[in-house]
Amino acid sequence: MPTDRRRSALRLPLWILLLVAAALARGADPKFDILQQKLAALHSKPNIIFILADDLGYGELGCYGQKRIKTPHLDRLAAEGTRFTQCYAGSPVCAPSRAVLMTGRHTGHVSVRGNALVPLSTNETTVAELLKAAGYQTGLIGKWGLGETNTPSTPDQRGFDEWLGFLNQNHAHDYYPAQLWRSSVLSEEGLTNSLIFQNQNGARGRYVHDLFTQAATNFIRISKYKPFFLYLAYTIPHANNELKELGMQVPSDAPYSAEDWPQPERNKAAMITRMDRDIGALLAQLKALRIDSNTVVFFSSDNGPHKEGGANAQFFQSSGPLRGIKRDMYEGGIRVPMIARWPGKIPAGVTSDQVWAFWDFLPTAADLAGVKAPRGIDGLSMLPALLGKKQTNQHEFLYWEFHEKGSKQAVRTGDWKAVRLAGAPLELYDLKSDPGETNNVAALRPAVVARVEAYLKTARTESEHWPLKPAPIAEAK
Repeated sequence: MPTDRRRSALRLPLWILLLVAAALARGADPKFDILQQKLAALHSKPNIIFILADDLGYGELGCYGQKRIKTPHLDRLAAEGTRFTQCYAGSPVCAPSRAVLMTGRHTGHVSVRGNALVPLSTNETTVAELLKAAGYQTGLIGKWGLGETNTPSTPDQRGFDEWLGFLNQNHAHDYYPAQLWRSSVLSEEGLTNSLIFQNQNGARGRYVHDLFTQAATNFIRISKYKPFFLYLAYTIPHANNELKELGMQVPSDAPYSAEDWPQPERNKAAMITRMDRDIGALLAQLKALRIDSNTVVFFSSDNGPHKEGGANAQFFQSSGPLRGIKRDMYEGGIRVPMIARWPGKIPAGVTSDQVWAFWDFLPTAADLAGVKAPRGIDGLSMLPALLGKKQTNQHEFLYWEFHEKGSKQAVRTGDWKAVRLAGAPLELYDLKSDPGETNNVAALRPAVVARVEAYLKTARTESEHWPLKPAPIAEAK
């Protein structure tokens, strides 16, 4: 037992320790439900669960307008909570979006601004470090992508008490991996070795997301006696890019086997519905453990939908009414589903148009935990908006940058959205009347363009890894 956990346990009154020991000895005896109720009453801090899908588009859930892919449990989560229609990921690709989520800094300031293997800076405080210091048990299940084994930025070094999954986002492409990481040590024995996913002759073993769901429910069951933070980072529906046309990996394409769709589309839909089923099991567990009313659940995606592994984002209208997909700075690349539920606290059945972004999660979590967020971040606490109250503290502007095939930037201020593609002239769109970004009005709104240009001069700090670069010459022609 780590020293900090031992000290935390010693601070508990003796009667609680005795009750815990008795409950563990008796197993799941219903008579000991009173223990859970007494322990829950000891703290007012809510549990926090953030479930992150990977490459799930704005329009790929039923509650966001999807007609063909079945997502009943997430639709129910939205019906029992608040569905946000103007929430933004940290980036149009994986690693920087997750870095923004963890640190509260947007891509003009965060250390990870692209998918290159650059670790988080030790000068950045993660939400896990913040919540762990506030007395939370912290766990990560799934995809990390923010530090390799030879860096000081593996999950256990960045605030996570428990974790299981992928360090490298490229390894996370494989849904039947031969190995996973746990506590920064690649298991040769124990947990990973006892759950073989792929043997030496290449035969498939267990689907990795089944393990992730099992690990997540185990973490909740074990951590229920104190406040906990679970970051459940599924890789669904990311494609296995190495498999090209067959890259949408899933054990079965049910319930879509009879559909007259291309096989990759049947698989993709099955992946999303399977994830929805597993999230439903997790939500049912919260109710069974009687901690549902003291648990805040967030669900979102790290960026827009992909066009990889044989799947085409147009088939399911995966971006909904928005323009663009993954890697685009248009709305379809960065606007994502966001559902939040906290029974009795977050209004149920509500749709909110509050504008916010991934860098707001850390200060919001800090507010939930009753602690101060670190200085020097870009995020604002969205707790008032979550609770259905007036959000008086608003962003003057939101900022993104991205560095593939030249550098790209985007700004949102009010209903105005500006995009600059690799040094090209600024594009400007009025999202209120043109959410699909079809009509560039930059020439008609010079004052707004000037304001955005001023923001662009102050929105970022220089980075040796992420300098602003023009488009490659071949593309600029």
